[in-house]
Amino acid sequence: QVQLVESGGGLVQAGGSLRLSCAASGSIFSINVMRWYRQAPGKQRDLVAAITSGGSTNYADSVKGRFTISRDNAKNTVYLQMNSLKPEDTAVYYCNADVSRTMTGPMYQYWGQGTQVTVSS
Repeated sequence: QVQLVESGGGLVQAGGSLRLSCAASGSIFSINVMRWYRQAPGKQRDLVAAITSGGSTNYADSVKGRFTISRDNAKNTVYLQMNSLKPEDTAVYYCNADVSRTMTGPMYQYWGQGTQVTVSS
């Protein structure tokens, strides 16, 4: 089994910063793409940022220039540095990863349990 555990959420004032972490553990051979999603109350879950094992990144337009995704492949961990936070960034943030459990096995997608980020105005 594979587990993704997020940490680093909390309450911050507008203009502030937070750093989210997501550590993958368990039966892991390799991790391809790692992603951060977010879901605000009453809204769909949206992709925030993604990073490949080689370090290529992409971002939602709403966070470009403010958020930075990075990863430590040796630790199977992905980070999301969030700067210049706005009230509209308030959401539950979820980690997501494409994981292969064996050298020749398929990739499966796993999700973390989510961490709350609240930005006050």
